Amino acid sequence: MTETSWDLIDQLAGVDAQHPLAALRRHRSVAVANAQESFRALFEPDDSTHLGLADRYAVAVLVAGLHDFTTAESFYRDLLSDAATPEVVNVVAAIARRNVIAGPAGTYREPGLSGESRPVPGLRVTEQERETLGARLVVALAWAQLLVVHPRDSRPEVIAALLDEGWDEDGLVSLAQLVSFLAFQLRVAWGVGTLAGTVESVESTPVPIDPEAEEVVLHGVSPRVRTYPTLARPDTFVRHDLGWVPWIAPLSEEDLTARHREALVEPIRAKNPYFRLLVRDPDALEARTLTDNDIFFNTTDGIGRAERELAATVTSRVNGCVYCASVHSQRAADESGRGENVDALLRDGWRADLGDAVWNAIARASRDLTGTPLRFTADAVEQLRGAGLSDLDILDIVNGAAFFNWANRLMLGLGEPQVPRRFLTGSSIG
Repeated sequence: MTETSWDLIDQLAGVDAQHPLAALRRHRSVAVANAQESFRALFEPDDSTHLGLADRYAVAVLVAGLHDFTTAESFYRDLLSDAATPEVVNVVAAIARRNVIAGPAGTYREPGLSGESRPVPGLRVTEQERETLGARLVVALAWAQLLVVHPRDSRPEVIAALLDEGWDEDGLVSLAQLVSFLAFQLRVAWGVGTLAGTVESVESTPVPIDPEAEEVVLHGVSPRVRTYPTLARPDTFVRHDLGWVPWIAPLSEEDLTARHREALVEPIRAKNPYFRLLVRDPDALEARTLTDNDIFFNTTDGIGRAERELAATVTSRVNGCVYCASVHSQRAADESGRGENVDALLRDGWRADLGDAVWNAIARASRDLTGTPLRFTADAVEQLRGAGLSDLDILDIVNGAAFFNWANRLMLGLGEPQVPRRFLTGSSIG
């Protein structure tokens, strides 16, 4: 990608190629190019057999609406208008407006976190809306709403409901990637726009729940869904290794093609069930991996590795992704030597005093970037600048927090964490 190439994140943020923030974004040029490539892979795919274009655009309209990001909703609504009837476009937009609620929320499966659970309703639709959209799309929209607003409520039964309505495993992986990518894309655009002063958070008044609208209930377990009755599950957030098990079948290592192996980027990932599951959509996985690597490991300038890992940990703590928090809390502690501060974050949440103005400002900003609707504001930017961070540093924090809104939703939506045998006794944090 050249600096003058069209970039959707810049467009949504309201900055052009000559804007200083557009130039700063290109300090992570691989991430910029592959965020755009992720959009292409998910919204302009070479093969849309398993997830049709109209369904992709309908889900995007819902997701942008749930984030209360009107510029993005308008963009995706235009795409949907090219692929569906005006009635479908209007129904999806109406559903989005009706279902704007504060997140992330949901009910933890981990017993030690039950006090932090905040139950919220699933997607509310009317019977007429169901008839207009069809059961297959409605259940996909319900899953998208869950992943956006209350990802902690992900369970095998949710996957089963999608399979029961005709979705297959490849389609589910692409759908999960699409929703999770949007969670990243919208946050980067919002963060850049907030820095530029081109977007502004406005408190919206939620539309009252229509008395005729009923919650889409996702339940039942399909034989194609994997469950683990004897799985050793974590009790709370931990700072040690965890495993992860999928609810739907990954590809077997023997079935990986040359394209699959190329998309894995790192050959060792062929041994990992998470990546063998995501490689069902190889184009999306490859672009995602290259975006990830540039955001977290390109340290030629900008903020340090420890602070990027802190943003990832805070985001995972707020969303409720115990697995991601375990991985990135270790990295934050190892890179910084501040294990006590990281443990306080895991134990007490983002409001914990993390020991200095920089880390406290990063925690607040990462939390704000993780909320739905989007509410990262100029106040958070000023706190970061007041702690001595440059705009490039702040973009690194925006990228890191936004990326883990992508990662958390994949980990929570497609499987669950497992405690390795060697950690079944002893302290949960340390």
